[in-house]
Amino acid sequence: MEAMETPWWRGGIIYQVYPRSFLDSNGDGIGDLKGVAARLDYLKDLGATAVWLSPIYPSPMADFGYDISDHCDIDPVFGTMADFDDLLGRVHAAGMKLILDFVPNHTSDRHPWFLESRSSRDNPKRDWYMWHDARPGGDSSGPPNPPNNWLAQFGGSAWEWDEVTGQYYYHAFLREQPDLNWRNPEVRKAMLDTMRFWLDRGVDGFRVDAMSHMIKDANLRDNPLNPDYHPRQSDYDRQLPVHSADQPEVHDVVRMMRKVLDGYPERMMVGEVYLPINRMMVYYGTDEDRGVHLPFNFQLIHLPWDAGQIAAAVAQYEGALPGHGWPNWVLGNHDQPRVASRVGAEQARVAAMLLLTLRGTPTLYYGDELGMRDVAIPFGEQRDPQGINMPDRGLSRDPARTPMPWDSSEKRGFTTGTPWLRLDRYHPEINAGSQRNDDHSLFALYRRLIELRGRSAALSRGNYLSMAAPSPLLAYMREAKDERFLVVLNLSHRPASFPMPDGLCGKVEVSVLPEREGEEVAGVMDLEGDEGLVIALAPQAPSPNVGETGTLKTSLAEAS
Repeated sequence: MEAMETPWWRGGIIYQVYPRSFLDSNGDGIGDLKGVAARLDYLKDLGATAVWLSPIYPSPMADFGYDISDHCDIDPVFGTMADFDDLLGRVHAAGMKLILDFVPNHTSDRHPWFLESRSSRDNPKRDWYMWHDARPGGDSSGPPNPPNNWLAQFGGSAWEWDEVTGQYYYHAFLREQPDLNWRNPEVRKAMLDTMRFWLDRGVDGFRVDAMSHMIKDANLRDNPLNPDYHPRQSDYDRQLPVHSADQPEVHDVVRMMRKVLDGYPERMMVGEVYLPINRMMVYYGTDEDRGVHLPFNFQLIHLPWDAGQIAAAVAQYEGALPGHGWPNWVLGNHDQPRVASRVGAEQARVAAMLLLTLRGTPTLYYGDELGMRDVAIPFGEQRDPQGINMPDRGLSRDPARTPMPWDSSEKRGFTTGTPWLRLDRYHPEINAGSQRNDDHSLFALYRRLIELRGRSAALSRGNYLSMAAPSPLLAYMREAKDERFLVVLNLSHRPASFPMPDGLCGKVEVSVLPEREGEEVAGVMDLEGDEGLVIALAPQAPSPNVGETGTLKTSLAEAS
């Protein structure tokens, strides 16, 4: 049954802002908090209900904010705490929510905690990080053998030798990002207090970075080799991280975080967990002991753009959700190639319709609503350590992090200075200024879909009903009480036809081609290549028989 009161994050639209690239207010070429505040009208116009900020804390920027040196302040490149408080007030005044990135797995090697920990073996904070003796053996001419074979996400061994104290410390990412020891109760208290600091300040939730990495195998067992590794992958993928990530004890930590959040009204957290469906589901917790409100679901980023595979993945995901679980979907983020570069500019419109009509909370990555594409960044200009450390793999994340284009001017309205990453020089039509006033633009399509979703119980929180459709079409229904929508998406460039089930008829509510909106449909429905339709079904139309059509119906879940 539907809960009496729906939490805001279940019916909302989360919009990720990468602050360095959103808008520069002071001409230094780097986006900042005042820049975000200046564009809240744009986010409101689009229909976003929550703004997620990638890290804005003090940092040496070895990994552009994910190496934090102070969890309870603002880096000067982004502004001041007063700027943050002003932004938070403006977000709330606009009727939106503010979500911060929370990075619990590691700190910067310049964090005061690590400086103390590194100072001597008997320092009180030594056990706040993962220090271990070398493994016996090795070449006496160099550092001794690391404790095990674990690899870092950004290349090389995950262990860094410290000559002064004669031990290794562990870093799942860069050597400048030593991992905290979450088995230490003092670390747990300090980091949970950090969450309370921002919750007391008024933030509405957290996106928790690298959640599955927080606990490692206590016995430091070697990871097995990955039999499916191929040379274009990251060095990290040479192994299966069965001992260095996703340990059972991590759920104890997740439950602690959830209890902190539950002490504040209407707060939530999203967890970054790149895991198969069955392992991802565990992060929701149980009915009695809740975990993450939304473990991020990255399937639409990684799946082949194929109707059959996507339909099967949606069915599997819906079927695996626990009773209190609520789904979520994303098309992109700061670590992945942009959707318009993955599936093409035409199919990016179809992808938008998919994202905004599936059951669950959608998260948008800044600029995807304009069709921003990956920008080629020459190696000499690259800033991302993942790309720099493995230059022959094409793994740089810089192409998906380039500045937001606000107009068609030379610097796209992002800055008066030199942008920190180069801009897209070849597609001046991809900009917010022109698309906001163009009914045929991708921005306009996003806005229409979000507006419809906001006033529709069926689309925002209704049931999901999969439907059989000939390839390359994907079709499903969304329904709540007497309101029903049929969604039909053509995931190819060629025309295709969809036979409407007997008794179904309706009117096109939103189309990738605005000219079709308002059209009455029944019988066999023809779709152009790269077309998607959201059809409001006539009230008298009966629901298809589940047993006869082989469809899957997912009921409303209790609010968690």
